[in-house]
Amino acid sequence: MAEFILVVEDEPALQETLVYNLQKQGYEVEAVGDGRLALAAARARPPDLILLDVMLPGLDGFEVCKILRKEMNVPILMLTARDDEIDRVVGLEVGADDYLTKPFSMRELLARVKAQLRRTELVRQELQKTRTGETVHERLSFGDLTIDLTRHEVTLAGEIIPLKPQEYELLVFFAEHKGQMLSREFILERVWGWDYIGDSRTVDVHVRWLRQKIEADPAHPRRIVTVRGGGYRFEG
Repeated sequence: MAEFILVVEDEPALQETLVYNLQKQGYEVEAVGDGRLALAAARARPPDLILLDVMLPGLDGFEVCKILRKEMNVPILMLTARDDEIDRVVGLEVGADDYLTKPFSMRELLARVKAQLRRTELVRQELQKTRTGETVHERLSFGDLTIDLTRHEVTLAGEIIPLKPQEYELLVFFAEHKGQMLSREFILERVWGWDYIGDSRTVDVHVRWLRQKIEADPAHPRRIVTVRGGGYRFEG
């Protein structure tokens, strides 16, 4: 079944271009040009991904994103006409998964869409639900490494690995973005928060701590690998 994408863009020419190119890639697409219509469309049929413009009539994209993030766990790729840091920060703060600044190339947009959908499918495949008594546990499993999202517990080869809260949050973030290169700045914003007072070295320190606990050989990591000049990628 084709993946369903909701396009929220009020500029007719761009909306038409987005719909055409997405349909050409085999996606099923619905398009609206108003913030309130976007909420109604997403609630009527939850999409697999939302392309969401920031500047919209009715409700702006930030407000739409904030509302939908409370109701559903759908990837949201925001489109902004400005490259201001505040737009990027606010977008990430209200729950956007990624953003693109206009004008953008269609090739880049399609690549971002594909990456977000692939990440969602990987998480869906690896998310296991097991029942213990009356409790349902949600788990992410990667070989002998298991993250129990219900109990906030990590085990390696059946043994519980003690993690500090921030180490746990970082590991979960990596697991939810398996196979995706993540910059230090992006990790810092999403795990620590945009208002965190610190720099990207904080990420390096916590990655080193995680490697010492989950890697067979921390000096030659296979789960959390370094991408030269980029950041980190979780291989599972």
